[in-house]
Amino acid sequence: MTDPEAIERFTALYDQHCRQVYAYAVSRAGSQLAEEVVSEVFLITWRRLADVPVPALPWLLTVARNVVIDQFRAAAKRQSVAAELLVWTSGQQAVAADVADQVTERLTVLTALATLSEADRELVTLLAWQGLTPRQAAEVVGCSTPTLFVRLHRARRRLEHAMDGAAESAAGESGNRMAGPRSPLAPVEHAMYRDARGEERQ
Repeated sequence: MTDPEAIERFTALYDQHCRQVYAYAVSRAGSQLAEEVVSEVFLITWRRLADVPVPALPWLLTVARNVVIDQFRAAAKRQSVAAELLVWTSGQQAVAADVADQVTERLTVLTALATLSEADRELVTLLAWQGLTPRQAAEVVGCSTPTLFVRLHRARRRLEHAMDGAAESAAGESGNRMAGPRSPLAPVEHAMYRDARGEERQ
């Protein structure tokens, strides 16, 4: 690969996946460390450009995961992503009445995620927010696809329980303005299991 070709491919990878790598870094290490994680990921990507497969996102997120574990683990724990999410959600309670229902649903998801373990939160965000298939997510976290399905099932149950509690709390604080019996887990559940069902049928 010539230098112009390498630069073109690297630029394309950065433009296409920088936001996703940053979002993953925030979920694992907190916003204060995310930019450092992203910088390290793409430095490694440049050095190992010939090794980057297609599709590249699972590989990039695996590198990001290893960077957090190897270089930022202690700082990430001090940062406390769960605590950061809870602080953010608590700061959103004073919202205008006309958008309260929409914000309440978002707060329900974020508050519930903040209560999950780091491992559960990673599984949920890889599938629901990063859009990976279960097979790709298994590659990132370093387990088999069947093992991931078991872990994902357990994480889903814990998330459902957490969201039930968060929904009750949010509804109370917003004056019970949440409309209808619709489960707040529905959009997250759909995103998590759309690809899972497809893989199970294969």
